[in-house]
Amino acid sequence: MNQYQNIRNIAIIAHVDHGKTTLVDQLLKKSSTLEAREEIEERAMDSNALERERGITILAKNTAIQYKGYKINILDTPGHADFSGEVERIMTMVDGVLLVVDAYEGAMPQTRFVLKKSLECHLKPIVVINKVDKDSARCLEVVDEVLDLFIELGATDEQIDFKVAYVSAIRGTSSLSSDPATQKPTMDPLLDLIIQEIPAPKVDLEGGLQFQGALLDYNEYVGRVAIGRIKRGKVRNGEVVSCMRLDGTIKQFRIQKLFSFLGLNKTEIEEAYAGDIVAIAGLTDINVGETLCTVGMEEALEPIHISEPTVEMTFSTNDSPFSGKEGKFVTSTKLDERLYREVQKDVSLKVKRMGSKEEWIVCGRGELHLGILIENMRREGYEFQVAKPKPIIKEIDGKKCEPFEFAQIDAPNETIGNIIELLGKRGGNLENMDNGETQTRLTYTIPSRGLIGLSTDFMTATKGYGSLSHYFIEYRPMESISVGERKLGVLVACEEGKTTAYGIGQIEDRGVLFVEPNENVYEGQIVGECNKEEDLSVNVVKAKAMTNQRASNKDTTIVLKRPRKMSLEACLEYINEDELVEITPRSIRLRKRILDTALRKKYDAKKNA
Repeated sequence: MNQYQNIRNIAIIAHVDHGKTTLVDQLLKKSSTLEAREEIEERAMDSNALERERGITILAKNTAIQYKGYKINILDTPGHADFSGEVERIMTMVDGVLLVVDAYEGAMPQTRFVLKKSLECHLKPIVVINKVDKDSARCLEVVDEVLDLFIELGATDEQIDFKVAYVSAIRGTSSLSSDPATQKPTMDPLLDLIIQEIPAPKVDLEGGLQFQGALLDYNEYVGRVAIGRIKRGKVRNGEVVSCMRLDGTIKQFRIQKLFSFLGLNKTEIEEAYAGDIVAIAGLTDINVGETLCTVGMEEALEPIHISEPTVEMTFSTNDSPFSGKEGKFVTSTKLDERLYREVQKDVSLKVKRMGSKEEWIVCGRGELHLGILIENMRREGYEFQVAKPKPIIKEIDGKKCEPFEFAQIDAPNETIGNIIELLGKRGGNLENMDNGETQTRLTYTIPSRGLIGLSTDFMTATKGYGSLSHYFIEYRPMESISVGERKLGVLVACEEGKTTAYGIGQIEDRGVLFVEPNENVYEGQIVGECNKEEDLSVNVVKAKAMTNQRASNKDTTIVLKRPRKMSLEACLEYINEDELVEITPRSIRLRKRILDTALRKKYDAKKNA
């Protein structure tokens, strides 16, 4: 058997939380890949701390397993629409996909998105119906839904004739029958399907080297590492190769390290052949989509197309009175370096510095995409400020256009009236309504700005029982709707100092507080939500005047309401155009752009005149 014929390259794709990463765990455990002493923790592929906390995959990752003499390279991809740039890139590395679908939820918005991408790349699909052990599983109906989706997306006859495996990834069982009684504690039926159905890579072993990096990794010893598939020829460690840059130039360099993947390990190797997925180090500024070739046989592969960002946010250095007190990296130079480094490995992200200002416009695929970057930077010790997320507006054929998204909502029947009213105000256009006994599914097309800041109102409207999924469709002419601004005003501190129980107690009836006693605040910091539409300056550091007179009541009898705790995502959704979120490793604070109370009042008076 030739070197490449015992290789299978597959990607695991699905809607968020349908069980991709758990399925990879089982494939690693049940194949003969891991040594007896190797332990595997739950969701082993989610190695990033944020991924483990949130239970989502953010970065596409690759592993490989050994089974019956075959090497199966597996790419685990994110399910959330904001990280779809990761999915698009890996499609060039594989020959087939495992489309994982929840046996109860069925085809969801991101199922449609990832399947569409794989069909466009002419990849061979295998459908995996997961969570068949649940009482609510409806396997055959879900298979029919998936078939309808294939037809709707214009799949070829060959793609529509897909094979189906039924699994419970959490229990490690599988079968080729929809009957749960046939489930056995093995992944062999699925692994056998992969070998039979997914074609071996089509390669040319004799030609010169062609390798295209689709993912980037970073190693402090060797710098940037390109992960991709060898399309043609072979590559040796220490070999001098040409890099065909995206700008058309050619740069020669020596391969310092060549890695192969197996199980949870990355192993250094001396040689690799066409069809395999490897990592190559040696060129510190290599980019996604650049082609490595044999010297003198330079021939670039098609560049990898990545969808453009749709949401932008302004990052700036922290200029609050507390600047530099909690963070390790606070200067514009440090922020610039960090954002530049992020752009090198995340091709869905774009960063533009605003002239000589200490501000950057950071563009991404959605609020979650940018929120994850902010949270990672905060944990690394960075201190900075961010403005409200906004959709990216483009001019197309002389018209102002904005991004539109497909949104799917599942919610209890009794809340549907609230949802229709809520999305109607935000420019949503109801496309379809499918009523069930207890749940209703609504599909909308809606401007991206209608989705910004929606989640809190949505959870209120559905009493916490609704689910909302969405993905970008296209740019369309701007709609004349006004959305995204908070209706209620805020309580703004007018003095710097430590908050007191007395000061907070005096203003509790004016709204909902975000702070508690003994917290440091500064003038211009937002300390609560006002119960009226206008902003109100308040003194939360006020102490009770000391007198000789004995009071009839004591301070200890003051019982304060519990303050509203605001997560990072809640803060980004909450702020208006004239407000910022201050990010430090220890705190997330809301503030006004203009901190001085008198100056801010003058500005507001002019704006409202």
